[in-house]
Amino acid sequence: MVAYNKFEQFVEDLAHQVHGQDTDQFTVALMAAAPSASLDAVLADITEINYANLSARDITTTSSLETGGVYKLILQDLVLTATGAVATFRYVVIYNNTPAAPLDPLVAWYDHGSNVTLANGETFTIDFDDTNGFHQIT
Repeated sequence: MVAYNKFEQFVEDLAHQVHGQDTDQFTVALMAAAPSASLDAVLADITEINYANLSARDITTTSSLETGGVYKLILQDLVLTATGAVATFRYVVIYNNTPAAPLDPLVAWYDHGSNVTLANGETFTIDFDDTNGFHQIT
């Protein structure tokens, strides 16, 4: 996976205990246009593609732990499978699907670097870093 880009609001949301890193359901949103780190804060702020022909987008948390003052959230890789043509996307956004207020706060995104199109039966793997984690907090 390419470089991690956090949404600025995520930092404040952490301080206000919006995210339960070890218990909340993180989910993938796919976009064709780039998100804004400073302007986008919740899922409603971004424009997602249509998911009609795509498998489930929920991410499994592998571990959530602190060692030596460094917290790591480890997420299991996610394989998205097309069951028909899927709209073109380039950006992979991770959001928290658990909180009700704010609803669906954004966490981070990745720029794939080029457009992705999936035909029936094709897959797209989101490869999270097993060593350094999805993100670290120090």
